[in-house]
Amino acid sequence: MNRLFFLNHTAVEQAHFSKNSSDFVVNEIPLYEFSGSGEHLILHTRKKDLTTWQMLRVFSDTSGAKMRDFGYAGLKDKEGMTTQYVSIHKNYAKAFENFSHPNIKILNALYHNNKIKIGHLKGNRFFIRLKKVLPSDALKLSQVCLKISKDGYPNYFGYQRFGKDGDNFELGRAILSGEKWERNPKLRDFLISAYQSELFNRWLTKRVQISKFFEAFNQSELQSALKWDKDVIKEVEKQPQFFKLLNGDVCCHYPHGKAFLCEDLDVESTRMADKNITVTGFLAGARAIRAQGLAGEIESEVFAQAESFLDKMNGSRRYAWNFTEDFEYKYKEEEAWFEMSFSLAKGSYATVVLEEILHRNLDE
Repeated sequence: MNRLFFLNHTAVEQAHFSKNSSDFVVNEIPLYEFSGSGEHLILHTRKKDLTTWQMLRVFSDTSGAKMRDFGYAGLKDKEGMTTQYVSIHKNYAKAFENFSHPNIKILNALYHNNKIKIGHLKGNRFFIRLKKVLPSDALKLSQVCLKISKDGYPNYFGYQRFGKDGDNFELGRAILSGEKWERNPKLRDFLISAYQSELFNRWLTKRVQISKFFEAFNQSELQSALKWDKDVIKEVEKQPQFFKLLNGDVCCHYPHGKAFLCEDLDVESTRMADKNITVTGFLAGARAIRAQGLAGEIESEVFAQAESFLDKMNGSRRYAWNFTEDFEYKYKEEEAWFEMSFSLAKGSYATVVLEEILHRNLDE
């Protein structure tokens, strides 16, 4: 999916990005501190040009342990340099004492009382270097970095979710409709999740578009474009944050907490501006809480095509608007490099942030 709406208004003329081990670094932030004692060996690993699965295959071949015996919090991409924590029972510790591999380094080893499981991470810290950046473009980049660090960004699913040809979601829809059969359960679930992700991105694009309307148009123009009641437009327009909340939105405390319906726009918009709550979007499926009111009307319009498939999917909510932490950036004029570092909550894509910064889709 290619986005039509970006936060910044001016595209960068020249900035080269390559997802290599020097210019793209991901450091996993664990959910908790490891105790230093227990039944499980915790390996703090660094890899380059390997997927997490490829690294675990090397560990399996080295130790004799089955790949399913290793614990990890999440999968990391092949491209770039990434660090993450991997657990294995302490009975295999000796196999890693003199471990050596050209693309994998064990940075540290300690112990903990339980196996690492999927989701056991707070988030990731990213380093990104852009090259061939002109001074004029560096100024644009600095301005949009400042805006994102202050106001947040739309939490789209990244292009990685949709496959090389961008058609994973279409295959997922075909599986759900019965037009296609997929025997591999993991591949089937992945393709269906791509379909859910596509619908989420379409809904989020529409909500970003509405928010940009409020940034650009006056009240009469908004009435003409949105066909909303004048009092509703006035109530939404006075919100301080860019992404506008609507009555009936499903919000959630940030960075974690319970979901609730937005019923008081004045109160909740202030809390969102203070980064204490955020709005969530629907991942189509049964049992997930649905938006109501005006927010529900927009949600139902976007997700109408999935209504007959809901009982075939596990539904949930996903943060629609995210915030970065500890955003740092600088321009090295002699090298023509623009470097940035920031932390994101789990499940977020650094490439999505980068697309907002560069004002272009990276899969083009």
